[in-house]
Amino acid sequence: MSVQEVLTNAMNLLFRDRFELVGAGRTDAGVHAKKMFAHFDTDKVFEPSSMVLKLNSFLPEDITVYRFFEVSSEAHARFDAISRSYEYHIHTFKNSFLNDLSWYFYKGSLDVKKMNKAAKILLEYTDFKCFSKSKTDVFTYNCDITDAYWTQKDSCLIFHISANRFLRNMVRSIVGTLLDVGSGKIDVESLHEIIQSGDRGKAGFSVPAHGLYLTRVVYPFINETN
Repeated sequence: MSVQEVLTNAMNLLFRDRFELVGAGRTDAGVHAKKMFAHFDTDKVFEPSSMVLKLNSFLPEDITVYRFFEVSSEAHARFDAISRSYEYHIHTFKNSFLNDLSWYFYKGSLDVKKMNKAAKILLEYTDFKCFSKSKTDVFTYNCDITDAYWTQKDSCLIFHISANRFLRNMVRSIVGTLLDVGSGKIDVESLHEIIQSGDRGKAGFSVPAHGLYLTRVVYPFINETN
């Protein structure tokens, strides 16, 4: 069962109409979203803030709607997005409160400085075929990465990455490769060879889905500060 299915069913029930929701993208099962957008067409007139309260009462506890935005009939939640941002959360000391919200990495210490040096290398390239799921139907493997870095607080690490688009499994395989750097399995400069090879087999393992969060989607026609 998907978030899209549950949200669509709730809206159909509340609006007493049939809706087709189009999301900003799809994620693997287990991935979280702190922010996600979807568009739908309707002729019904409603007050956005009161509809938010009503819709949330129809939704389960793990799905929350924050706002409605009125946009043009041509606006598209997936194709009009100009930037997306993700976080990957890791903790290196066992924490029962982080189950399903962060990945417990217990296989030794990590050199975060080396991981950040390697992350900067990502900004030098645009073709990321080596980090893409092998069987995927895409026209191009090019992505424009604008940010990629790690932050650390005590035993918790977060990888931040932003780009105009992402390939299937891309962030999770990048994180796995950077962890290989941090744990000393490969050196920083090896990342150049891995990216240039275009070979998924040379990149690192794909980390579990439950540590990954979609945190931001940017559109030219939405000002979220208003």
